[in-house]
This record gives sequence, C-alpha cells and structure tokens, in this order.
Amino acid sequence: MKIGDIVKLQNNTVKVNDTIDEVLQVMNNLNINGIPVVDDYNNLVGMVVKADIYRFRITPGHYDSCPVEWVMSKSVVLAQADEDVLTGAKRLRENGIISMPIVENEKIMGVVSIEDLLDYFLDKEKNIFFTTINNN
Repeated sequence: MKIGDIVKLQNNTVKVNDTIDEVLQVMNNLNINGIPVVDDYNNLVGMVVKADIYRFRITPGHYDSCPVEWVMSKSVVLAQADEDVLTGAKRLRENGIISMPIVENEKIMGVVSIEDLLDYFLDKEKNIFFTTINNN
C-alpha cells in the first residue's frame, strides 16, 4: 500500500506568521501532534510539533504571541504519496520524528503520524490473523 493512501488529515497547514498559541489551538482542535508550516504561497517551509512549542514556552521571555516560524523545524523530512508505507515508517523511525508531511506533485497532501502507521500495521495484522482463521 502507498503511504498517501493512509493520510488522515488532508490539507491542514499553518502559516509562518501564525502565533504559537493559534497553532497549538489548531493542533488541539484536530487532535494532532504535528502540522506543516507554509509560506504565503503555500510552499512547505517547515514542520512544527507540540513538543517544539512546549519547549519554547517554558523558557522565560518566550510568549504565545511569537510566530510559529520561531519554533518550527526548517529541515523537513517528508514522503512522496506514492512511496510504500513501510518506507515511510522507516523514515519516521530513522529520523526520530512523530509525523511528516506527505506530498504529491510538490503539493502537501496531508500528514502521516506514528499513530497512523501503527493503526495501519495493526489493522493489517488483524486482517492476516482473521484470513488465516477463516482459511483453516
């Protein structure tokens, strides 16, 4: 299966000048841990996860009104929508990240998280188990 087939949150992004508080509210409302950051032309310029925001906020003098650009990762690990799921899962693990943007034709299609991959592999295992039982 292709990684683009398991994308759950499609086309959700934040802008570089959105405040940290606004971005955290978006992530909480969507029940996600990470979201791509785009510029005014919708080009992918970063990725932010809740942990980045929390680490930033605990430092005195850092405010919720600061732009998300201050805390986002500018070196973004991503996957192409037509890559297989296992390749994407390995990329997440090898880079020690919890979510990554999925792109198709250079446009952000969505985000895949560790939770999405775990759900995929658990469902796949369950299907193999029940197929085995039904064939016996």
